[in-house]
Amino acid sequence: MSEYMDFFARLAEETAERKREFLQLGRVAGRFPAAGTTHHGEIAVWCSNDYLGMGQHPKVLAAMKDAVDEYGAGSGGSRNIGGTNHCHVALEEELAALHGKEDAVLFTSGYSANEGALSVLAGRIDDCAVFSDQLNHASIIDGLRHSGAEKFIYRHNDCAHLEELLASVDAGRPKLVVTESVHSMRGDVAPLARIADLARRYDAVTFLDEVHAVGMYGPQGAGIAAREGIASSFTLVMGTLAKGFGMTGGYVAGPTVLMDAVRAFARSFIFTTALPPAVAAGALAAVRHLRGSEQERERLAVNARLLHGLLRERGIPFLSDRTHIVSVLVGEDRLCKRMSARLLEGYGIYVQAVNAPSVPAGEEILRVAPSAVHEPAAVREFAAALDTVWSELKAPRGSLPREVARLP
Repeated sequence: MSEYMDFFARLAEETAERKREFLQLGRVAGRFPAAGTTHHGEIAVWCSNDYLGMGQHPKVLAAMKDAVDEYGAGSGGSRNIGGTNHCHVALEEELAALHGKEDAVLFTSGYSANEGALSVLAGRIDDCAVFSDQLNHASIIDGLRHSGAEKFIYRHNDCAHLEELLASVDAGRPKLVVTESVHSMRGDVAPLARIADLARRYDAVTFLDEVHAVGMYGPQGAGIAAREGIASSFTLVMGTLAKGFGMTGGYVAGPTVLMDAVRAFARSFIFTTALPPAVAAGALAAVRHLRGSEQERERLAVNARLLHGLLRERGIPFLSDRTHIVSVLVGEDRLCKRMSARLLEGYGIYVQAVNAPSVPAGEEILRVAPSAVHEPAAVREFAAALDTVWSELKAPRGSLPREVARLP
């Protein structure tokens, strides 16, 4: 092994600044956002993607327990070879109906859904030109890279730049526009109506990632495009089961001909074991519940607005107040980590410091996620604790940029 020692040493040096430590959490069943930890006792979680608390909803837990009793633990194989359970099929049908699409394909994660679907959709259309938002998620970037299609990257949410790029491509060439509705780290919202209009004018297929919107926005939780009444303007919609629906897994919904192609060619669908039936059953229960309940969405919006107002009053800067993702801008890696540690040690509040490569260096954030199950009093306590830590660590204060719109 001696010949590898120099390589190992260089790798350790390169990794040192990005080395990550993970807080071990035991979410307390029925008491989320409470969680137990190894060294810090019981804490309050303020950075979970279980935005609506569906991961511990009684209907979801009951559905999972019933499925385990009926089908056992695992799926037993890939979807192609012995692993397709009727819970998978029922969930795909429910998701297609949620988005008003003909069909849907279920994946084991949101990452694999984007990577697998885009590698097929962009890769199997001859001479396809893909137009992708500059800040699109890593799973989108990887799917497009694996597709081999030519990529045109437009500035984040900049429709003038998108149109400039669309116009630069031969009118008869196949085109695909890919964007997220709610950006995962900034919490801002894409100008979907303008993007849809440009896609129509330039005859482009559209792929909309609604990962941080499904469950939380729109009629029945169908997402931002549905909220704006333009869901039918997007050819394909991609979503996750791991955030608003509180489970794990991802999906893509769209025309049957495209979904059949994804099933036939997407490597991340074909060459992996299917989700356990109990996971599919729990997700199905979550989707069905949220299609019929506005309570969770209303509570989430109330808590998000409350936190936006409290931070604005204190001059604590955050990137967008249009959604429930409240990205508090710290802007320096070590300071961000110290702030996260101080909140945990002094107040029992867990909010993760987010650094590169999840965000650009110099734009480090505390990614705060007030959920539907936080009490308003807890939101106020969180804001007060953050305000104290902000002052103790002499972090810069400032107001929200004028161009940022308020949460609708």
